[in-house]
Amino acid sequence: MTPIVRIDDEAIGVEDFMRWLKLTGQFETLIEQLVREKLAAHAARKAGVRLEPDDVQARADQFRRIRGLHRATDMNHYLDALGVSLDEFEQFVTDGLYQERMLDHVGSDDAIREYFMLNSPKFDAIEVSHIVLDDEGKAKEMISVLRDDPASFADMAREHSIADTRDAGGVIGKVLRGSLKSDIEAKVFNAEVDDLLGPFASPDRSCFEIFAVTAKHPAALDADVSAEIRRLLREEWLVARAQEHVIAAR
Repeated sequence: MTPIVRIDDEAIGVEDFMRWLKLTGQFETLIEQLVREKLAAHAARKAGVRLEPDDVQARADQFRRIRGLHRATDMNHYLDALGVSLDEFEQFVTDGLYQERMLDHVGSDDAIREYFMLNSPKFDAIEVSHIVLDDEGKAKEMISVLRDDPASFADMAREHSIADTRDAGGVIGKVLRGSLKSDIEAKVFNAEVDDLLGPFASPDRSCFEIFAVTAKHPAALDADVSAEIRRLLREEWLVARAQEHVIAAR
């Protein structure tokens, strides 16, 4: 067994490391990251995406600067210590660039605008606050109190809520569709500003939630929505590419 690290007389090899990754749950995450990069790089090459030698060199130089490898000899010693050849390093840099170029194309400004036009209702947003209680009777009593005195919502949240938002007066803030349980979300998004809704029971009825709608924001292609659409486009594209290949992890 070739060790990858030693602790006194104990040698830890590749198999030990792989076992540790699997048992800590990190193996799947790293495999997914690797597969995503390879899928994007494969698709970029297939699509005829071009990389200039200067692009690869610039990325390699950036890699060196970040790690403080200012001389060619420093870089060579670094790769030797990792057991990585210059060709393997160039392949790593090239695949990373192909992935970036492909995903930039998938999540381009034009693609984002088109997706928004076709799916704008998905990006309606609301601002909500909530109070979570551990007893249904308390929750029903609370909503009666709040209907008589809506302005007391924040104080009631600070005093009675068991949620981690209690110190903020129950404020959850701005949320998009898909951020709440589907049955609750439909009612909350159809409510008007200042409406109180609930109490909604958790599946095991261990807690009961009251919502207050504090603002509504019709869909707008702002920076947050653009970032979310770019993420969705990339995820959908990667899922589609994965279905074109046989992928198996051991």
